[in-house]
Amino acid sequence: MPAFLAKRLLATLPVLLVVAITVFLILRLTPGDPAAIIGGNSATTDDLDRIREQLGLARPLWTQFAIWIGGVLQGDLGYSYYLDKPVIALIGQRIEPTLSLTLGTLLLAIAVALPLGTLAAWRMGGWLDRAVMAFSVAGFSVPVFVIGYVLIYVFAMTLSWLPVQGYTPIAQGPWPWLRQLILPCLTLAITYVALLARVTRAAVSEALTEDYIRTARAKGIRESAVLVRHALANAAVPVVTIIGISAALLLGGVVVTETVFSIPGLGQLTVDAVLNRDFPVLQGIVLLFSVAYVLVNLLVDLSYLVLDPRIRY
Repeated sequence: MPAFLAKRLLATLPVLLVVAITVFLILRLTPGDPAAIIGGNSATTDDLDRIREQLGLARPLWTQFAIWIGGVLQGDLGYSYYLDKPVIALIGQRIEPTLSLTLGTLLLAIAVALPLGTLAAWRMGGWLDRAVMAFSVAGFSVPVFVIGYVLIYVFAMTLSWLPVQGYTPIAQGPWPWLRQLILPCLTLAITYVALLARVTRAAVSEALTEDYIRTARAKGIRESAVLVRHALANAAVPVVTIIGISAALLLGGVVVTETVFSIPGLGQLTVDAVLNRDFPVLQGIVLLFSVAYVLVNLLVDLSYLVLDPRIRY
C-alpha cells in the first residue's frame, strides 16, 4: 500500500505540470489585455506599457512561467491583478461556499440515487423502473441554470419557503447556513441523482442475476438484506467510481450554480477573474481543481481495496 501511494502521488506530478503549462499558455495566448481592463478607456499607450511592466507582462512568456511555477512550489500563487491581493488568500475566502455546495450536493445525490437505483433494479420493468429511467433522461436533458430558475420561481418567489440568493457562513448557525444551500444543492443534485441512479440500476440489476443472489434467497435471507448486503455491496465498485467522477466534476460544475444563486464561492471568483483577465487567480483556481481531481481519483482507487478484497495493487 505505501509503495502504491508513493507511485500514484509521483505519477500526478507530470499531470499537474502539463495542466499548469497548458493553462498558462491558453490564458496568455487568448485575446484580451489585463492592462487595458485595469487602465480603463482613458488609459494612454504609455499608461498601458507601465501597467504591463508593473504586472510583469512585458517579460518573455518562459520567464513569466518560471516565476509563477517557482512561486507555486513555495506555496505562493501570486497576486491578483485586479484586486491586488494574494491569490491564496482570495481562494481561502471563497472556498467555504464552494465546499459546502459540493459536499451538500454529493451527499444529497448519494442519499437519493442509491435507493432509487437499487429499487429500480429490483423492480426492473415496473412503474418505478420506468419512472427512474424517465427522470434520468430528464435530469440529463435540462440545463442546470434552467432547473435553478424553476426552483427559485417555485420555492422562493411563489411559496416563499427559501431565500433566493446569497450564502450564510456556517459560523452564523447551522440552520441559516443550510437554508441558503437547499435550493442550490437541489439544483445541482438533480443532474447527479439522474446519473448515479442510472449507474446504480445497471450495476445492481447485473448483480441480481448472479448465483450468490439465488443462494441467499434460497437460505431465506430477507429481500432487503439481499438487496443491500449482497447486490448493492457487490455492485459498489462501478457505483463508487461514478461517485468519484461526480465529485470531481462538481468542483467545476458549481460555476453556473454559484452564478445563478449569487453564491460568493470559487465559481463566482472564476467568472470575475475571466471577465477581468486576472491570470494569477485563474491559474490558481484551475491548479486547485486539478489537485482536487487527482486526489479524488486516488481515494476512489484506494476504496476498491475495501469494497472488493480481490483487487490488489
